[in-house]
Amino acid sequence: MPLYDFRCRGCGNTFEALVRSQDPEPRCPSCQGRDLEQLLSTFALDTDDRRSAAALDSRKRQVAKRKDAIIADEEYRLHHDD
Repeated sequence: MPLYDFRCRGCGNTFEALVRSQDPEPRCPSCQGRDLEQLLSTFALDTDDRRSAAALDSRKRQVAKRKDAIIADEEYRLHHDD
């Protein structure tokens, strides 16, 4: 789908709009202005290296979160044992 990023010159709002040849030109959703600047859109890149790096990062965050929970449990036991 032809999605484009725009910035309204009137109010400064940045938004994304679907632009097809049969549709009227887009309007700013904030102020309904038509004085728009088309921005360079970013794109997603999916490679095995990026996927592996994302999975490794996710595992590291999960381990760190679990470690914090274990430490908190141990501190609670130390201060609340009968």
